[in-house]
Amino acid sequence: MPDLTPLTAIGEFALIRRLQQGISPRQPSTVLGIGDDAAIIAPTPGAEQVMTTDLLVEGIHFDLSFCPLRHLGYKAIAVNVSDVAAMNALPTQLVVGVSASPRFTVEAIEELYAGMRLACEAYNVDLVGGDTTASRGGLTLAVTVLGEAPAGEVVRRSGGKPTDLLCVSGDLGAAFLGLQVLEREKQAFLADPETQPELASYEYVVQRQLRPEARLDIIHELRERGIRPSSMIDISDGLASEVLHLCQASGTGARVFTEFLPLANPTLEAAAEFNLDPLTCALNGGEDYELLFTVPVADHDKLKNHPDITIIGHLTPAEDGANLITKAKQAVPLQAQGWTSF
Repeated sequence: MPDLTPLTAIGEFALIRRLQQGISPRQPSTVLGIGDDAAIIAPTPGAEQVMTTDLLVEGIHFDLSFCPLRHLGYKAIAVNVSDVAAMNALPTQLVVGVSASPRFTVEAIEELYAGMRLACEAYNVDLVGGDTTASRGGLTLAVTVLGEAPAGEVVRRSGGKPTDLLCVSGDLGAAFLGLQVLEREKQAFLADPETQPELASYEYVVQRQLRPEARLDIIHELRERGIRPSSMIDISDGLASEVLHLCQASGTGARVFTEFLPLANPTLEAAAEFNLDPLTCALNGGEDYELLFTVPVADHDKLKNHPDITIIGHLTPAEDGANLITKAKQAVPLQAQGWTSF
C-alpha cells in the first residue's frame, strides 16, 4: 500500500493545485474557473439563473464506515444538481467547500474530488472554485450550484392549480431501504470484524442510497415533449413531505393514489425482508432525488406512455386537504414523517 500524505505536508495551495488538475470548463458562460479570488461567469442573454446550496455533514448526512469517498463526492454534486433540476433548469457552474479533520490524507481528498469530477462530467457542469479548511470534527462539504433556464421557463413550487396532474419520475423508497441494508451490515461488522458485508443481492437499493442520480434527463425530455410543469420539487425528504410542500406553496390540496406509487421489485423484496411497508418507505423514506411535478390535464396524452414518469394523483382545492387514497378508496390525511434537519 503506498504511503499516504497528510494534508499538513503540502498545505492548502498545493492541495488546490492538485485538485485543479483535470478540471476544465465545459460551459460557454465560464470565463475563468479555479485559480483566482473568484470565478468569472458571463450569464447568457435571454436566460434566468437559479442558485442552490447544500451542506453534507459527517455523522448527520453520511457515514464513512460504509460510504466510499468517491461515491460521497458524486452524491454531493448530484443532490445539488437535483435542486437545480427541480427548478426546470440545467446546471452550469458550482463551487465546493471542504472542511476536513487531520485524519484525512491528501489522497483521501483527491478520491473525494474524483467522484465530484465524475458527477461534473455526467451533468455537464463546471467546478469553478470553492474553499478548503481544517476541521476539528470530521468532514463537512458545502456545495453551491448555479443553473440556467430560458427566460420564463423556471418552475417554482407555487404554480400548481386544482385538477393539475401530480407526476413523479422513476421509483420511490429504494434509497431508504439501501440505508437499512448498509446499517445492518455495519452492525454485523461491529459485532464481528471478520464478517464480510453481504451486498450482492441488494445492488439496486444500495446504489440508490450511495450514488443517487439527479434527473436532468427528465428535464430534457419534458422540454422535448413541449411540457412546462406548473410546479416542481425534488424528493429528498420523502414523497409525503414534498407533496405537502407543493400544496402549501400552490395553495391547493392533493389526492395521491397508493396503487399508482412506483415501486421497483428490489425495493419490494428488501422491504419484505426488513418487515417494512413499502408504501411507508416510498412516502417517508427520502433521498430518492426523483422529481415530483404537476402538469395541466391537457398534457396527459404527452406523458401517459412515458416509461419513467408515473401519474400518481392530482391537485385539488385547498379545502379538500392533502389525502392519500387507498386501494379501498379511503381517504387518509397525508402526513410528513420523513427527514428533519433538527
